[in-house]
Amino acid sequence: MTLLITGGAGFIGSAIVTAALDRGDDVRVLDSLRDDVHGGQPDIDPRVDFIRGDVRDADVVRSALDGVDVVCHQAAKVGLGVDFADAPDYVSSNDLGTAVLLAAMAEAGVMRLVVASSMVVYGEGSYRGAAGLTRPAPRRVEDLDAGRFDPLDADGGALVPQLIAEDAPLDPRNVYAITKLTQEYLATSWARSTGGRAAALRYHNVYGPGMPQNTPYAGVASLFRSALQRGEAPRVFEDGAQRRDFVHVRDIASANLAAIDFTAGPGAGGPGAAGSGAMDASFRPFNVGSGTVHTIGEMAEQLSIHAGGPAPVVTGEYRLGDVRHITASSARLQSELGWTPRETFESGMREFATAPLRAAVTPK
Repeated sequence: MTLLITGGAGFIGSAIVTAALDRGDDVRVLDSLRDDVHGGQPDIDPRVDFIRGDVRDADVVRSALDGVDVVCHQAAKVGLGVDFADAPDYVSSNDLGTAVLLAAMAEAGVMRLVVASSMVVYGEGSYRGAAGLTRPAPRRVEDLDAGRFDPLDADGGALVPQLIAEDAPLDPRNVYAITKLTQEYLATSWARSTGGRAAALRYHNVYGPGMPQNTPYAGVASLFRSALQRGEAPRVFEDGAQRRDFVHVRDIASANLAAIDFTAGPGAGGPGAAGSGAMDASFRPFNVGSGTVHTIGEMAEQLSIHAGGPAPVVTGEYRLGDVRHITASSARLQSELGWTPRETFESGMREFATAPLRAAVTPK
């Protein structure tokens, strides 16, 4: 099988490349090596057929698709951005790029797709209150200023965080989240119109060796890790009790291989498979998480311990629009595709505390 991995030189893409090569796939990588993603020249496995080019360039994409059986689409501008001025680049990089890729796939007759999505399509996580399952409104500034970080129901009552499943309502709350959901809808339209088969993997909090460091777009895990590398204490926002599902990049890679195999099979899914009722059997979304819940404070503490660095500092600061709690139910991925995460939180944090990171980059 010949596999095209867009963004295959990136943090997650390179892990998928390694896993695919190790199981015997032929791998081609299309990556622009843009400066705000890659600090310096990344190492490309010599077994890879590498093409340097932008996924928005139709001629380059057509060439990259020659002889390909399945596309694993990882190329994207990630993170929450710095300000709204980043919006055009997000929309162009993520949505225009996906549209160009899908149009070229339709032209070339490539009928199998895995697209990298994200937990951010849900907005806030799932909660249970007095009236049952609910999705709270965005948190109010006056509550955050007063240190009241947990969302409340409409009557001011407490809410209990729940694992979120793929059939939860979709509520993207920032530009990046909107572009990820748009990628899913584009993939759905492509699958319906061509008869192709697509899977979207909604990644939860990914971490591991080779994460990018020291950029406004980096995840909290790499920011804590970079602080410790500088001899500084990790700075934890709010009260550190934000619940997350931290999933190791090697488990993300194995989930992609399972999804690639899924795209070769018969139709799956059903009404509302994507959580909105708008997507059909040719498209299937899957949460990808470890299945265990930890807090951001616990992650910072584990990294500090294993790095031998200063203890985390809980600052009480907040970023308006941040999600309080979101944790994954990966039951669909496990039951339908037979995928199981292998990396535990404890072993993963022990490794990550001293693992090499990608060089710092200058964001656009």
